[in-house]
Amino acid sequence: MKELPNPLQSLSLIGEGLSTRLAGKLGEKLSEMNRFNKFSLFFPLKKGTLKKKSKKLKALKKILAENKAPSFISADKPIVSSPAIVTKKASPIHVYIAHNSDEIKEAQRLRYKVFAEEMGAKLPNEASGLDVDEFDNFCDHLIVRDLETLKVVGTYRALPPDQAKRIGRIYSDSEFDLSRINHLRPKILEIGRSCVHKDYRSGGVIMSLWAGLAQYMKKNGYEIMLGCASVPMGDGGHYAASLNRLLQEKHLCPIEYRAFPKLALPLEKLNSTLEVEPPPLVKGYLRLGAQICSEPAWDPDFNTADFLTMLRMSDIHPRYAKHFL
Repeated sequence: MKELPNPLQSLSLIGEGLSTRLAGKLGEKLSEMNRFNKFSLFFPLKKGTLKKKSKKLKALKKILAENKAPSFISADKPIVSSPAIVTKKASPIHVYIAHNSDEIKEAQRLRYKVFAEEMGAKLPNEASGLDVDEFDNFCDHLIVRDLETLKVVGTYRALPPDQAKRIGRIYSDSEFDLSRINHLRPKILEIGRSCVHKDYRSGGVIMSLWAGLAQYMKKNGYEIMLGCASVPMGDGGHYAASLNRLLQEKHLCPIEYRAFPKLALPLEKLNSTLEVEPPPLVKGYLRLGAQICSEPAWDPDFNTADFLTMLRMSDIHPRYAKHFL
């Protein structure tokens, strides 16, 4: 999972949502308005058409404001409900599972902006302006949409165990030897590619994503959340090496669940004695009850040190379980 750190905040708004049928209609309206916003720049519409589109947008916002709780939706099944949450930009946000290819592309475009343009990751097909890999077609894509601008401002992707079986592996297999946890695969939901737009990193968006993931797991009966928590290596890896020392001392999982990096960070060549704090996102995982399953793997494409991280639903700290579950 290639993620941006975000501060941990508590969620106090988990409530009832719209019906799945209504949420589906809202999703269609959002897609329609996105197409309108995209093409109106190149093909100006007549005044009457613009006015008609404006009325549709106002009507959509009115429906969302009155219900205040859009539902999570997917292409074939309802998931859970979630409220409209106010971010630091004072805009309500809509959290749900992308239900068509256009919305998935919006998430992939956000990922590209964050990983390639901000962090300098080397991604294939850069000309497309999208971050795409072979796992995307097998994943559910959790997205956060700003209801004022209608832009996608946060995303996570989730690979369910049945889809992992179809593709024959999970993303973490590319970085780690997972032999010791093979027996857990039917219970594992792999998460990754988490990122938040730079204007929305106050915490509310990432917390809503986490709440969505927790509800998604509960609804579908998944027991374990697994993914690669990524740490930037702008200093050459010394911070990551020192963080590894801290995590190994305090947050390591039992030996029977250990994984082993295929391209290990050369810890012996790095300074591991620095006094460091985990980045906010990793700290958030640990507060929730997650454990670290490995020493860091080096991802040269993203230039990050990746720590395999496991969170069991049964281990979520009671302090946060009441918000997420």
